[in-house]
Amino acid sequence: MRPLPATTLDLTAQDSFTFDGGKPEIPWPSSGQAALDVQGIGTFGSSGDQKPVPIASVAKVMTAYVILRDHPLKSGAEGPKIKIDQAAEDQSQAGQESTVNVFEGDSISQREALESILIASANNVARLLARWDAGSEKAFVEKMNAAAKDLGMTNTTYTDPSGLNNTTVSTAVDQVKLAKEAMKQPAFREVAAMMSYDDYKGVNHSNWNHLVGHNDVVGIKTGTTTSALGNLVFAAKKEVGGETRTIVGAVVRQPAGGADNTILGAALDSSDKLIRAAQDTLKSSTILKKGTVVGYVDDGLGGRTPVVATKDVKAVGWAGLTVKLTFTADEVPHTAQAGTKVGTLTVGDGGTSGAVKVPVALRDDLVEPGLSDRLTRLG
Repeated sequence: MRPLPATTLDLTAQDSFTFDGGKPEIPWPSSGQAALDVQGIGTFGSSGDQKPVPIASVAKVMTAYVILRDHPLKSGAEGPKIKIDQAAEDQSQAGQESTVNVFEGDSISQREALESILIASANNVARLLARWDAGSEKAFVEKMNAAAKDLGMTNTTYTDPSGLNNTTVSTAVDQVKLAKEAMKQPAFREVAAMMSYDDYKGVNHSNWNHLVGHNDVVGIKTGTTTSALGNLVFAAKKEVGGETRTIVGAVVRQPAGGADNTILGAALDSSDKLIRAAQDTLKSSTILKKGTVVGYVDDGLGGRTPVVATKDVKAVGWAGLTVKLTFTADEVPHTAQAGTKVGTLTVGDGGTSGAVKVPVALRDDLVEPGLSDRLTRLG
């Protein structure tokens, strides 16, 4: 007459899968730092000593991230109007800084403000956004550093919203952590992928990231100063196994190079090599076929009902990569029909968008333990 014990779900499938072959050769830059990941799958690793260094306008990725986190924009939305203050106008003519011309008393949409900082790299608008959001640049910088801490960016310190200060420092690995989060925002993805934009005065501004729009590159942000050298956080797409994957990476502190022997050219050239290498090495592999038994529902009294994958379980990765298989159980009833979903099998990094998730279900009907099982139960 005692209540039935709680049912449990036991996973019997392997908890990892390793792709055949040796690890691919990644063309890491010979100087500075780099890091290269695939959203939801894993990391190719990093190069260089991952110590904090100035990142220049790459800092604006965090500015945009914090703005969109606290003022989300739906896909295609313009968002609220932001009034131009005198400081933003005065800073339009700030010598060697990258800026866009704005005029006190005018207004721009939140989306245009994001376009101006991610595409034209406008320092004056980055500072305007900080004042609009937090009341002061100092208060906004505190929010930037708090966000960095939340994202596990342990080697990052922001001291300004534009990145002009050499005291704003980070690493390639930390910037990839941020970029993967920022790319979850639809408005961020849309703006980062633009080759140019027209401001509210009709002036066209080209993206400093000349890789965008070519070879499936969809962002993200350049950063160059004579002291920070060439920096780029990038994102690119690759279709593998019928699904589109996002490659995210960063290069920092690149000395002059590339076709034009500039620091920007070097950052673009190094990133292009990394993107192409990642795209070329990605492949799909079937780990488990549909209908494969991946575990059992245990009724606590000796009864075990098989649980199966509801479709082929595929993994995307590269030679030598080991991906994790993790299992999340639903609330399992005492009785249920065959085909009832009882959990989810996840391949890859479950905490990151892009991980493969496959429902698992009962192969047979789940029935309550019989009278004899209840009478002979121990404990």
